[in-house]
Amino acid sequence: MAACALRRGLLSGVSKYSRKHSHRILSVTDINSCFEVYKPRLQCRACGLLGGVQQKRFMSSRNRPEGKILEPVGVFEAVKQHGKYETGQLFLHSVFGYRGIVLFPWHARLYDRDITPPVSDSKPEPPGAHGSKEVKGKTHTYYQVLIDTRDCPHISQRSQTEAVTFLANHDDSRALYAIPGLDYVSHEDILPYNSAEQVPIQHELFERFLMYNPAKSPPFTPRDTLKAWQEKNHPWLELSDVHRETTENIRVTVIPFYMGMREAQNSHVYWWRYCIRLENLGSEVVQLRERHWRIFSLSGTLETVRGRGVVGREPVLSKEQPAFQYSSHVSLQAPSGHMWGTFRIERTDGSHFDVRIPPFSLESNKDDKAPPAGYTF
Repeated sequence: MAACALRRGLLSGVSKYSRKHSHRILSVTDINSCFEVYKPRLQCRACGLLGGVQQKRFMSSRNRPEGKILEPVGVFEAVKQHGKYETGQLFLHSVFGYRGIVLFPWHARLYDRDITPPVSDSKPEPPGAHGSKEVKGKTHTYYQVLIDTRDCPHISQRSQTEAVTFLANHDDSRALYAIPGLDYVSHEDILPYNSAEQVPIQHELFERFLMYNPAKSPPFTPRDTLKAWQEKNHPWLELSDVHRETTENIRVTVIPFYMGMREAQNSHVYWWRYCIRLENLGSEVVQLRERHWRIFSLSGTLETVRGRGVVGREPVLSKEQPAFQYSSHVSLQAPSGHMWGTFRIERTDGSHFDVRIPPFSLESNKDDKAPPAGYTF
C-alpha cells in the first residue's frame, strides 16, 4: 500500500487520491531523472493512477520538462476509510498540497444541503433564509493540524495560513491575535505518509507540542504542553458544526467558531470567526467577484453587507487550482444569530451566477471560560 510521497517544489497542488483504489502511486519521470523506475503492470481506468509497481524510495528529479522539481517527503500509507488518524500523523493536504501533522481530532456535525432529507430530519430555517432544508447533522471528523512553514508561501494565495484567531487578553474587544500555520482539515483531505526524519515538519510549535518516539506509530507523541494547550483553549478551538451546499458545481463549506464575549460601552459584544472554502467541482474556469451577506441577530437586527470579492481578493477557481479558503469575523450584540448569503461568480464569457452560502447559526457557548491562552509557555 505504500508509495513515494512526492511534492512539487512550486506546490501546484496534490491530486486527490481516490479512496476506491488500493494500488500504489508512482510519479512518471523523464529521461533526465536520476532514479530507476519499475514498469507498471496495471493502470486504473477510473483515475488514471499507475498501480502494481514495486515500492521504492526515489530521489528528486532535477530537470522536469515542465520546469518543476519533485522532492521526496516520505512514503504514502493506506488511506483510512474508517476510524480516525492519531496525533502525530504526517499528511499531505489533498487539495492545497501542503505538508502537515495532526495535533488532535474534532467531531463535528455536518449539515450537507446537497442531500434531500426526510421532513422529520430537517432543521428549521433561520429567518429570511432561502428555501432548501438541511439534513440532520451527521458526525464527521476534522483535525487540528500544523502546516509546514516551508509550504506557507506557496499556498498563501489559495488558503490563509493565519486563519485561527483569538480575542486578545485585554480590554480592547476588537483586538485579535492569530497563530500562524494552524488549520482544520477534513478526514477525506488527509493523504497520510510516514517519514524517517525526526523533525519532518518545520513549525515553531512542532517541538513544543510533539516529541519523537520511534517505538510508537506514528512516531510523534503529544507533549504535556499540547495537552494543556488543548484543554485550556478547547472552547475557542472546538469545531462543532459544518455547513455545505453546492450551486452549479461550486461547493461552499462554512465552519463557524465562537470566540467569546467582551464588554464594550456597558454592553456585551459576542464574537465569532467563520472559515469558508469555495471549491470548483466542474471544469469551467470561474472567478469570485462579489459577496452578499445577510446577518440576523437575536436582538432583532438584520444587516446586509455587499462588497467586492472576499478578504480583498477575487480568486479564480480552475481545474488546476479548484479551491480557495479564507476566514473572517463577525460580532453581534446578542448571544446568537444567523448568517447566510451569496457569492457572485463570473464565467470566462462575462456572464454571472449566484452561489448560495448555506445558512449557519452563530451560537455562544453556554459555559464561557477564561480568555484563551497564547502559545508561549
